[in-house]
Amino acid sequence: MNPSTSLPDAKLAPQADSSVLQIWGGHPLQGHVKISGAKNSALVIMAGALLCSGDCHIRNVPMLADVEKMGQVLSALGVNVSHQDDILDINASSITTSKAPYELVTQLRASFFAIGSILARLGVAQMPLPGGCAIGARPVDLHVRGLQAMGAEVQIEHGICNAYVPGGGRLKGAKIYLDTPSVGATETLMMAATLADGETIIENAAREPEVADLANFCNAMGAKIHGAGTSIITIVGVPQLHSVDYSIIPDRIETGTFLVAGAITRSEILLSPVIPDHLIPVIAKLREIGVPIIEEGPDCLRLLPAETLKATYIETLPHPGFPTDMQAPFMALLTLAEGDSIINESVFENRLRHASELNRLGAEIRVKGNAAFVRGVPMLSGAPVLGTDLRASAALVLAGLAAEGLTTFQGLHHLDRGYDRLDLKLLQLGAKIKRVQEIPTPELTSNGSNPPVTTST
Repeated sequence: MNPSTSLPDAKLAPQADSSVLQIWGGHPLQGHVKISGAKNSALVIMAGALLCSGDCHIRNVPMLADVEKMGQVLSALGVNVSHQDDILDINASSITTSKAPYELVTQLRASFFAIGSILARLGVAQMPLPGGCAIGARPVDLHVRGLQAMGAEVQIEHGICNAYVPGGGRLKGAKIYLDTPSVGATETLMMAATLADGETIIENAAREPEVADLANFCNAMGAKIHGAGTSIITIVGVPQLHSVDYSIIPDRIETGTFLVAGAITRSEILLSPVIPDHLIPVIAKLREIGVPIIEEGPDCLRLLPAETLKATYIETLPHPGFPTDMQAPFMALLTLAEGDSIINESVFENRLRHASELNRLGAEIRVKGNAAFVRGVPMLSGAPVLGTDLRASAALVLAGLAAEGLTTFQGLHHLDRGYDRLDLKLLQLGAKIKRVQEIPTPELTSNGSNPPVTTST
């Protein structure tokens, strides 16, 4: 099932902070959208490639600013990285340093997870404390305690996490209980355990599909990991891993974002490839809101226009609960639902800042603590808005698709971090959207309609 037109083979879209998106709302979408590989799988699998001293051929890699940045982190460690289209080749046969660059790691949280791979390979690792979206505290204490349980000495000094295995030997298998099912800690410790001496058991492990994808990648290299995707993961360490050719799973959050795009514009769209089992809470909530979704085959979803959008209650939870990454897009959708909705953000404590920007478009949202109270309105109206993090940015773009008139969105550096050419995919579906380098003064034709739009990327 192919889209009517293909996306350009360009590299990453422009990321200058001065770039903005112009969105003329009120236009229905139609057609097929090809879902890219999962961002959160790609980044951690790139870290996992450090465990292998041979060639890793990774397919279905999305074109993202974060993937490019992770490649720069690996290159700084002495790893050979090449990226062409959606294929990434990594050879970590020679890691020339155990110290990752501060200026890169502090911008990309996922790069910190490589501490497990580096420590397992070299017996020593120096990793700056991580950065990323400002959506709340995401400490690394679970990573540290787990590595210490495996025999590592770990100290944090001057913003650097220093870890080493005493005597220069291998990490030791251990039984580790995570206080919370942290995705990052689960992945870090799972990677470290693949080359450890003996058996490691991680209890209360994160169950996200990206954790299972990382385990499948490592197993394809010869690791012995069992139970990934459940709350108990068992890893039997092996002396070394071998070359691999591996394809990343489709991005469930991108899929969910396009489902909401179709729902908020009352459109019919087709999405593939997808894994419906990864989207159970998202699909269930959309159906509860009144959006028809049909599974057409094992890897294809069709979304149909909703007659009415109904209010609902959403609480974000670790997988298999409702994903925190879909909270902002659903808030945009619920601004147009009939009645009063409540969204409780229980995963991160600072992830409702998009509410005030949605209110600029005419939404009626009150925030109290980690809860947002959304009263549906008949329509949204275009306005200038600013994205504060990756998923908040997606929510504002979705709201702009439904708003009357022109919405000017600033914050493309957030959007380009985690969505593979989102604006071009929306353009392909019929959205009136344009990326420009400076904020223009909107011009209307004599009859009050908006001018035609063409992409400037």
